[in-house]
Amino acid sequence: MLSFFDKNGHKVEFSTANEAFGEADHVLVLCRWKEQWVLTRHSVRGLEFPGGKKEAGETIEETAKREVFEETGGKAGELLFVGQYRVHSQAGYFIKSIYYTELLRLDSKQDYLETEGPVLKKRLPDSIEEEQEFSFIMKDQILPLSLKRIKELKRTEGKKS
Repeated sequence: MLSFFDKNGHKVEFSTANEAFGEADHVLVLCRWKEQWVLTRHSVRGLEFPGGKKEAGETIEETAKREVFEETGGKAGELLFVGQYRVHSQAGYFIKSIYYTELLRLDSKQDYLETEGPVLKKRLPDSIEEEQEFSFIMKDQILPLSLKRIKELKRTEGKKS
C-alpha cells in the first residue's frame, strides 16, 4: 500500500488489492479506443477519465460500465481491475475502485450528462500536472500508479496467452 497527500492536502492511500479498503462507492475507468485514450471533458474540472458514484443496487462493475457509457458513449469491454484508493478529508473518506477497459464501441449521444462527451488522445502528456486543460483528479499519483499497474497486468496477461 502506498500513501501520499493530494494537492488539496488530503491523505490518499492506494492499493492493487481488490477491496483493500472495503467496498468502493466510486469508480475511475481508464479507457482506450482504437489505440487512443478516451477521456471526457467535465464541464467544470476539465479533461479526466470517466467515473462516478455507485447507485443503489449496482455492483461496482456495473457502475464502471454505466459511467463510461453516460460520459463518453462508449461500451466497455472486459473490465480489468487496476487498484483501489481511499481519500480522507474533513468530511470523512471515500473509496474508489480503478478499472481499465478497451471499448467495444464508441457511439455519439445527444447527452453526456455532466460532461461534454469523449475526447480522444493518442498519448497523455508526460507532465500532466502542468497542463491546464486536465482536471485536478488527473494530477496526483493515482494516474501514474494506475498506468504502471496496467502495463504490469497486460504483460502478465500476454505471458498467459
